[in-house]
Amino acid sequence: MKKHTIAVIVNDQPGVLQRVSGLFGRRGFNIESITVGSSEEAGLSRMVIVTSGDDHTLEQVTKQLYKLIDVIKVIDLSSNPMVARELALIKVNAEPAARPEILGVVETFRAAVVDIGTHSLIVQVVGDTEKIDAMVELLKPYGIRELSRTGVTALNRGSAK
Repeated sequence: MKKHTIAVIVNDQPGVLQRVSGLFGRRGFNIESITVGSSEEAGLSRMVIVTSGDDHTLEQVTKQLYKLIDVIKVIDLSSNPMVARELALIKVNAEPAARPEILGVVETFRAAVVDIGTHSLIVQVVGDTEKIDAMVELLKPYGIRELSRTGVTALNRGSAK
């Protein structure tokens, strides 16, 4: 099983996300992450979807996506060098005595503390999925109260489209 990151350019219309995600579900393809936002062109949105499967699975997904009326273009980002990032907000228990250690982890990962409470901190970290997974593991011993991750967003490097 290989991870595939695909970008799907779609018309910015109500129900498009549901139709795209429904297609994956009906075909038995798992979506590991999905992000949706405005694209460089007015009226179009960009979905970045991470899924697993072999090359045949990716080919089937691509063909099925093109059958959806609001899909304009499907791009296999993982077939070329790409930049992929995810954002996480992590609320961690942080009694005053433990804060220097936690801040050391935050600094090591080039993350940022975005909120300080009397007994907790909210940390923002941006990076690839592995970086965020590693930071979560290091913060677990302090007690993670809440965790929110955006999912992967990506673009091909250089002039590749």
